[in-house]
Amino acid sequence: MNTKEAVAKRILQLCEEKHITVNALANLSGVTPSTIYSILNEKSQNPGIVTIKKLCDDFEISIREFFDCNLFDHIEQEIK
Repeated sequence: MNTKEAVAKRILQLCEEKHITVNALANLSGVTPSTIYSILNEKSQNPGIVTIKKLCDDFEISIREFFDCNLFDHIEQEIK
């Protein structure tokens, strides 16, 4: 799994934990639904940290908590 895939899975995991839909997340966080769906559907290969921070604010977690997840423990090296 690469970093982009781990970020997408983490967003979906948090949506499930918080019992909110992706569209509700978009409305609450101020991030457009198309941006979130681009992250989830691999169109966006480099989701920005500011976008992730906005999502974290809505999830009521810190950026540290977002990345403190086993999904990020064994990601592929990004250098090609």
